[in-house]
Amino acid sequence: MRELVRENRISVSQLIYPLFAVPGTGVREAISSMPGVFNLSIDGIVEECKKAVDLGINCVLLFGIPESKDEWGSGAYSENGIVQRAVRAIKNAVPELLVITDVCLCEYTSHGHCGLINDGDVDNDSTLPLLAKTAVSHALAGADIVAPSAMMDFAVAAIRSELDSKGFSEIPILSYAAKFASAFYGPFRDAAKSAPSFGDRKTYQMDPANSREAIKEILQDIEQGADMVMVKPALAYMDIIRAAREHTTAPIFTYNVSGEYAMLKAAAAAGWIDERSVALEMLTGFVRAGADAIITYHALDAAKWLSEK
Repeated sequence: MRELVRENRISVSQLIYPLFAVPGTGVREAISSMPGVFNLSIDGIVEECKKAVDLGINCVLLFGIPESKDEWGSGAYSENGIVQRAVRAIKNAVPELLVITDVCLCEYTSHGHCGLINDGDVDNDSTLPLLAKTAVSHALAGADIVAPSAMMDFAVAAIRSELDSKGFSEIPILSYAAKFASAFYGPFRDAAKSAPSFGDRKTYQMDPANSREAIKEILQDIEQGADMVMVKPALAYMDIIRAAREHTTAPIFTYNVSGEYAMLKAAAAAGWIDERSVALEMLTGFVRAGADAIITYHALDAAKWLSEK
């Protein structure tokens, strides 16, 4: 009876599996702060995608760590960049899998910021054409959805315009519309090697104390052409997910970020919690708050657990 009257359920179809592509062949580099997560060369990415499909997961989010970095983040929009090559390989091996690509410069810039630097500050407007160029390069490679995460103002409008002008009007945009300047991102920056070399990202990511601003950002991105919006992080921001659900009918994604994953893993390793029960409770909470889909490093494990219920 409890199952019969349950108000919210999580399914494998709601899970999105984040992956990190690195140069080389046969690379499977463990990320110490994220047990069970690896930097993978493209051959390993393909095998991981096959595992995901076998478990019923139908979507991955792809990040790339390039061979080299420069001031302009040119690896982000190179035709033969790491993400572009990985997308082509995934689509060749498992064409039915949806591939979302992260559109940002931080993993590709020598300074680690999400945009170009001018007089010591991130230059929003000069960054927009490069984000748009990156999105088009991903679409050309075969990406199904592009996801701008740089939090540059008017990035969605710039990307939508460029995609449309290049014949990719059908490619949806998943905007990191409410991305907070969170302390929960530390392990990800280890994985992506993208920590800023100076300063921080508080000038362009949101203040964790602000909720009304988050709704403003979400609605602005939808007006500019975002098809889906994201709240990031998830655990400490379920009120933002709920508020967003009350203000828009657009699909809402949330990112169960690296720090949230690492905390759960550490507590489970110490024997303080049951990992399966807590992870599924967290994921259910995100759905209860209003999320339609969840990006989570627990995707493979959660898919197995859900199939066993």
